[in-house]
Amino acid sequence: MRQIVLDTETTGLEISAHHRIIEIGAVELINRKHTNQSFHVYINPEREIDEGAASIHGMTLADLKDKPLFKDIADDLVQFINGAELIIHNAPFDVGFLNHELSLLPHNTATVQDMCNITDSLALAREFHPGQRNNLDSLCKRYGIDNSLRTFHGALLDAEILADVYLAMTGGQITFLADSDEINFDSLSANSNMHNLERSKKINLSVIKPSMVEMAEHEAWLDFLDEHCETGSLWRNLMNR
Repeated sequence: MRQIVLDTETTGLEISAHHRIIEIGAVELINRKHTNQSFHVYINPEREIDEGAASIHGMTLADLKDKPLFKDIADDLVQFINGAELIIHNAPFDVGFLNHELSLLPHNTATVQDMCNITDSLALAREFHPGQRNNLDSLCKRYGIDNSLRTFHGALLDAEILADVYLAMTGGQITFLADSDEINFDSLSANSNMHNLERSKKINLSVIKPSMVEMAEHEAWLDFLDEHCETGSLWRNLMNR
């Protein structure tokens, strides 16, 4: 299972106002583990950067004058993300900008959706923590992930942080806790299922899929329950709702 956690920085918020991507950062996960493979590039947008955007990421057009154009890095980007599941926080924003940049390439008709499955980690966070702040800083605080280096938004750093947030958020070990923006990790019981949970980057969770034999044995057991239990298999009843 190959996943790419990706973030972009832009000259502004609106594609309709001809804003462009100025930075792309992405890190690779395979079977939910960091591979230390990444993609990072700064891009000359060939236009001025809005003051509001510059206040967030700290970059100006002068900083990017000597950087490549998007068309110069497009092939490398496509090669890195193609066929992977993309994990992006507020995916419609980044995917919209990436598709806009791709549409400006001569003879290109492909979109990000044509190359990748897309998971919006912001939508996941809102599902897990409804009614709470679910920006990246708030999630770092909630899951105990160090973001002390994040004085400005940077695409690669944000992608690295988001990868740790995503692994913690989808690991099935924290989401059952009380809905609070702060978790006191020191107060967790040493005998609990989380006694080895340390801050973010020490989390390595494996996904183990059942074999065909195990799946067949599981189905046979459900058949047995259907035959011998008055209410049938509870699992199948729940799955068929």
